[in-house]
Amino acid sequence: MARHALGMRIAVPLDALRWFIANTPPSKKAPQDVTITPRPPAIGLGATVDLMGTTVRAGASIRIDQIEVTDTAFKVTLRLADVTMKVLGESFTPVAGLIKSGALDLSKPGNLAKFMPKRPPVLVEAHDDIIVLDLMKNEKFAANDRVRGLLGTLTPVAQVAGLTTEGDFLIVQLRVSPFGIPRALNAARALAAG
Repeated sequence: MARHALGMRIAVPLDALRWFIANTPPSKKAPQDVTITPRPPAIGLGATVDLMGTTVRAGASIRIDQIEVTDTAFKVTLRLADVTMKVLGESFTPVAGLIKSGALDLSKPGNLAKFMPKRPPVLVEAHDDIIVLDLMKNEKFAANDRVRGLLGTLTPVAQVAGLTTEGDFLIVQLRVSPFGIPRALNAARALAAG
């Protein structure tokens, strides 16, 4: 742990993430049976999801290539590999037919996401194995003044430079800059003034 602190890194046990997911109240649309495994430098995620009326077990190795956080943008660039989809049970939907036939090119999930019907606004770019999300495109997230104020206060001084896995830990790499302290103080004053 000390070597992580000296390198401006925070080590989060993957068991903490597993516990959080297991103790999150269930909802109809939420993925079920979520698994998290280390696949350095990526993180392996698996889940059972309802995909247009078809129950599917999906999995992928997800590597975070870039994180860009400001008070107006929260972009995360993901690189997906080893994407798998398996239809669970008997299903005769079009999605089940595509998955069972192997017609979907899972080696380039970004291309699939690019042409997805009802594409969510947070999905700002997708190609090949890269997907870029901007969480500020989510209306509830962007409209939250407390979140925007907190980001405006923290981002001039500290940024998340990357996320990787090492052993059974998620490593959060921080980038700190003392040059942003005046901007951070002004944002903190504005946040405190309400």
